[in-house]
Amino acid sequence: MLQPKNSTVLKTLFQGLLLLALCGMAGAGWAAQVAGTIVQLSGPLLAKKADGVVRILSMRSEVESGDTLVTEKNTYAMVKFIDNSEITLKPATTFKVENFSYDAGKPDADNASFNLVKGGLRSVTGLLGKRNKEKFAMKTPSATIGIRGTTFIADIVEPSAEAVAARMAYNLASTAALDPTAAPVQPLMLAQLTIPSPTANRAPGLYVQVLDGLIHVTNPSGSSNFSAGQFGFTPSFRTPPVILPANPGIQFAPPPAFNQSTGPSSSTGPSKSNTVDCEVR
Repeated sequence: MLQPKNSTVLKTLFQGLLLLALCGMAGAGWAAQVAGTIVQLSGPLLAKKADGVVRILSMRSEVESGDTLVTEKNTYAMVKFIDNSEITLKPATTFKVENFSYDAGKPDADNASFNLVKGGLRSVTGLLGKRNKEKFAMKTPSATIGIRGTTFIADIVEPSAEAVAARMAYNLASTAALDPTAAPVQPLMLAQLTIPSPTANRAPGLYVQVLDGLIHVTNPSGSSNFSAGQFGFTPSFRTPPVILPANPGIQFAPPPAFNQSTGPSSSTGPSKSNTVDCEVR
């Protein structure tokens, strides 16, 4: 007499397990595409996922579309993408993989969209950039970099704290005369600010160095091409890129191991890391 009830329970349990399996398959289909793998690392590296989860990455950790990578002050990190391109991040860098899509058999679907928020990097073109160079774009606060089969370095110099404070004080002084309700700016406040000499440090903005090939730097104010051996500077989106006569002080010195070949990766995606990454929620 109990057999029908047991049969019903087993059937319900089976249906539940089947539903979980289907949900898992659907979740896997919705997961962000793997864009590359960490192949060189000299210190702590964080990845902020699209859902807000923060992971501590290690060697052979996967990098996905939508990840924002953050290197610590002494960390160099190299990402080898599934098209065999390489991007090496310097210390104190924030870099977002906005969208990366590559399939050897589907060139029309190629897409490599990056955002260098702060810091610097070295980029080596892979298969995607060689067959669809117009599908590569690296945004920065001052301009967008396009490639023509290239190895280049991009370095962002941020305004110093003194320069930011000086600009804020200038803005306050300018608006105080226009707004009778604004708090007055004391002359002593302006006198105590130290504005750095332009020759003491590099001016804020985007600096580029082309090691091989050619890059195209553009913003709303203009554009310029830079070829191998040239250096460029773009102060902001309101100023067009310019060619510099010599190296303005760009430094990019990863550990020697970073300059060795890491070997080709699979065109269908990197192998899964055996290391369990730490998640911070």
